[in-house]
Amino acid sequence: MFRAWIAISLLLLSYVACGKSIVGQSVDIHQPASGLNFIARVDTGASISSIHAVDIQVLGGAADSMKDNIGKRVKFTTQGLGGVTKTIEAKIVKVTTVSNSQGTESRYTVELELQYEKDVRNIRVNLRDRGHMDYKLLLGRNWLEGHYLVDVAEKNVIGERAPIHLVEGDITFDTRIDTGAVENSLHAIDIQIENENRSDMEANVGKPISFTTVNEKGEARRIHSRITETSLIRNAQGSEVRYMVELTLGEPGKEFKVKVNLRDRSEMTHKLLIGRNWLQGHYIVDVSR
Repeated sequence: MFRAWIAISLLLLSYVACGKSIVGQSVDIHQPASGLNFIARVDTGASISSIHAVDIQVLGGAADSMKDNIGKRVKFTTQGLGGVTKTIEAKIVKVTTVSNSQGTESRYTVELELQYEKDVRNIRVNLRDRGHMDYKLLLGRNWLEGHYLVDVAEKNVIGERAPIHLVEGDITFDTRIDTGAVENSLHAIDIQIENENRSDMEANVGKPISFTTVNEKGEARRIHSRITETSLIRNAQGSEVRYMVELTLGEPGKEFKVKVNLRDRSEMTHKLLIGRNWLQGHYIVDVSR
């Protein structure tokens, strides 16, 4: 296994020496014309890149056939980080037919200037409604080819403490990153459960729950969620059963869904503790940061 890792590492280094950089599963992208920023998914399975687009209008009127609109300008609304929306105008250069598990569809393709670090290029992207998707920009092989290798094992680095944002309450915590903890733990008081069974915690799984959380600055939020399961926690003080809920947590702009157990952390310095179930597959920890 170690030899295989060395071989792969040497292969990656040889590619880097040939002028290709390595990117991970997602990258930070800036779109200069609109000023929008995106966290884009890197997808080697897609031949062409794709951007979220709604309210698509062909300027001057659309022909019945999409291909007859090639060469015309189109405007559309897209969404970047923080939910910021902008209207972008571009020239239709192609109509792309895309096949996926839902069937086949035709999309307008335009050229947009995209910036990743010092790399600024005009890239063809097709327009589709990605409102239900986590990533509003997808980068396909036409962005990667000749420039990048993809390392899906690449992880972000985080220190022993970090600002972590809870989307459901729009509140940020000065968070302890704890590789010794299996689960994340969030400060929760005044817990209320709909139709609560006070004698059997397991009987409350699946029920709506609400609670108040407070960060290190004293900012309080009322959070509404649903109990996903219970968790038996063992520590130096003994063991206890806690409710778990699913919340959206992460560095600002990089949040994702994860399970969190609830406990009163009033006497603790950090009101949110991040454990291995948030770190795994996403981060490595550098305690010197």
